[in-house]
Amino acid sequence: MFEEITKKANDALLEILEQAALKPGSVFVVGCSSSTVSGNGYGKASSMDIAQALFDGIYPELESRGIYLAAQCCEHLNRAIITSGKAAEKLRLDPVNVVPQPKAGGSFATITYKTLRVPVALEHIKADAGMDIGGVLIGMHLKEVAVPLNLKNNMIGQAHITAARTRPKFIGGERAHYDDELK
Repeated sequence: MFEEITKKANDALLEILEQAALKPGSVFVVGCSSSTVSGNGYGKASSMDIAQALFDGIYPELESRGIYLAAQCCEHLNRAIITSGKAAEKLRLDPVNVVPQPKAGGSFATITYKTLRVPVALEHIKADAGMDIGGVLIGMHLKEVAVPLNLKNNMIGQAHITAARTRPKFIGGERAHYDDELK
């Protein structure tokens, strides 16, 4: 079961990365309900094993590409973000003091905190793309113009996956010209 979760997470991630065309140094946010992956309601069956399987399908791929993982905590920590100290320093964001737990922060954020070499918690981040596993609403952590992505691999267990990338705002009027590379 866990191997299948890891594979599904990796398949979905690869599809998102292909569509989002992220560069090294980009930020990828993951919101995740391990409870919904197992077919339960939010926070009803938090699973460190499911979270680990998801993490194993996502983090190594991001790390190998030089993309920063930002793990969204659950509502009990006001949707704080867990990421690397290196990412926070690069983005000039001030850490806050909280350590996620499975029932206060969520299992995926807890696994992320325990795995990263120098983990930090942040109140906010503006990610370049992201994956929402189970409908936990990652939009607050994406840059302003989010573009939804259509995924073939849009389920992990019983949880639906929603994904988005971001793009710069289009400004100007009818005479404005745009860079097609940034759409």
